[in-house]
Amino acid sequence: MRWAADVAPMAVLLLDDAGGLHYANASARRLAARLDESLDEREGLHALLALANDTDWELACAQGHSRRDIDVRPGFTLAVEPFCGMGDNAGLRFLALTDISLRSARERELQQRHDELERAYRSLAGAQEQLLQSEKMASIGQLAAGVAHEINNPIGYVHSNIGTLREYMGALFGMLETYSSALAAPDPLIYRNDVRAQREKLDIDFILGDLPQLLDESREGIERVTRIVQDLKEFSHVGRNETMRPADLLKGLESTLNIVWNDLKYKVKLEKIYGDMPPVECLPSEINQVFMNLLINAGQAIAERGTITLACGTENGEAWVSVADTGCGIPEDALGRIFDPFFTTKPIGRGTGLGLAICYRIVEKHHGHIEVQSTVGQGTTFRVVLPVTQPADARVAAV
Repeated sequence: MRWAADVAPMAVLLLDDAGGLHYANASARRLAARLDESLDEREGLHALLALANDTDWELACAQGHSRRDIDVRPGFTLAVEPFCGMGDNAGLRFLALTDISLRSARERELQQRHDELERAYRSLAGAQEQLLQSEKMASIGQLAAGVAHEINNPIGYVHSNIGTLREYMGALFGMLETYSSALAAPDPLIYRNDVRAQREKLDIDFILGDLPQLLDESREGIERVTRIVQDLKEFSHVGRNETMRPADLLKGLESTLNIVWNDLKYKVKLEKIYGDMPPVECLPSEINQVFMNLLINAGQAIAERGTITLACGTENGEAWVSVADTGCGIPEDALGRIFDPFFTTKPIGRGTGLGLAICYRIVEKHHGHIEVQSTVGQGTTFRVVLPVTQPADARVAAV
């Protein structure tokens, strides 16, 4: 038994029945010398023995073994392990000590690197979110002129209608004054012809027929502007602290289409093949970003005239939305790289190469995928596939 203890790499101290030091192996004697060079061997061994306190021994006697790591001094850490015999070996005790300084240093280094990586990850995640928002706002910036045109049109005819309404009000007030004067006369009937002439002069019958249409048209124009502003507000929402929630993908698609339509309507024929679509658990503002990028790309792929077909459906617990164009198509050698950051097949100044990369990241975060089919000269179809219900751990805001 002593031979086994003496060749053991860890320090071993055997205790007698009274708890005093009975035997120390060679490793223990060497460790005692390292513990404190000012002590002689016996004092050093007792100093080692004193590293295990009463609580350590109480735990060891209760469960057979206990362990505690002690930083003796900077860069010098010992694992202190008291052992107590149980059953037939009750009363036998020994103390094992192992120098774990190197391991502790490595653990501290690993922890430090882990902390650094975690900080780097948080910084990268923040940068990704900023990139997402920047690309989103850049997309809106590219469409700003079109959006302004879409707003200016209804504002223009509402403004024109208000001018016409002002003229109608003048005519109606004039007619009311004529009626009032006639009614105030002793015999109003003698003014009948004058009233009829004034009515014809002011074209009151036309005004009464045109007025409801004018008001309806003005109201429609204001509602159009309200929808565009609301769509822009929802689309430009940053999304920090936004949580996964059931959303109407078709409503989001139509809202996004409303923003980009001015950029498409002069050269695109739009077709819609919509199937039944349940609410899909997602971050709506980010999915709208995907729709915008795909619609912009589809429009830019069409040189003069073409068709964009929007379709949707569900199968096997997944919802899908596709955007197909009859544009120029993507060369086969580029298909494998279209989702790489900064890769673009567009001319310089027409694309950053980030749109599809961000789409891929957003869809991947939603535990979905993007499928693409393309033939040069015939067109391209992008198909976004998302689970209807997200995994439980995904129902949090993305960082």
